[in-house]
Amino acid sequence: MIQIYPSILAADFSCLCTEIRRVEKAGVDGIHLDVMDAHFVPNLTFGPVVVRHIRKCTDLPFWAHLMMDDPGPYLEPFQKSGVQGIFVHLEINSEPRAMCRQIHSLGLKAGLAINPETPLGDFPLWIDSFERVLVMTVHPGFGGQAFMTEPLEKIRRLKSAVDTTGAELQIEVDGGIDEHTAPSVVEAGAEILVAGSAIFGAEDLFSAVQNIRKAGQNVLVKSKG
Repeated sequence: MIQIYPSILAADFSCLCTEIRRVEKAGVDGIHLDVMDAHFVPNLTFGPVVVRHIRKCTDLPFWAHLMMDDPGPYLEPFQKSGVQGIFVHLEINSEPRAMCRQIHSLGLKAGLAINPETPLGDFPLWIDSFERVLVMTVHPGFGGQAFMTEPLEKIRRLKSAVDTTGAELQIEVDGGIDEHTAPSVVEAGAEILVAGSAIFGAEDLFSAVQNIRKAGQNVLVKSKG
């Protein structure tokens, strides 16, 4: 089953609880939190204090995507804010498995995010450690960017490795996802889709969520048929 995680980066920040409740009614599976430090990426968003307050709005799972040079000191504050999982980036100067162990020690699920231009490198070494891998199909830092096709091969390689090794790793994709791009990432191997502008910018939010899910789900049905 294809899962949909709306990114609240594209939501109206003046009424985040209302926005979250709207997507919850539309049937999304969780909330994606884009956390930026103005160093790893040029933009700056929000921190654990905001997350702690919006945590009261819903019981949906929260995954925090930490676009930060040094996420280590912030893992526990985000854990205390009520997230269920944390993504850190492969590009930071930390060994992926060590960062994964630190996240797990807090009782959280761990994910590894990978920028479009970053090679997978020694991914067989960490594929069994993380619960999720987040493949970026735009350059992180700003919402509303155009979908990049180059990372599709990266998704295919990860999917092949998961199938071969039996690793319990879910492949998630973030960047330019809508009903038109969802089929290509699902066909490549993704099962969790992060969408921002395509959901919060739609006139009919409910239909936007359902159309993205349906577009991805149809690919799964065809592949099994």
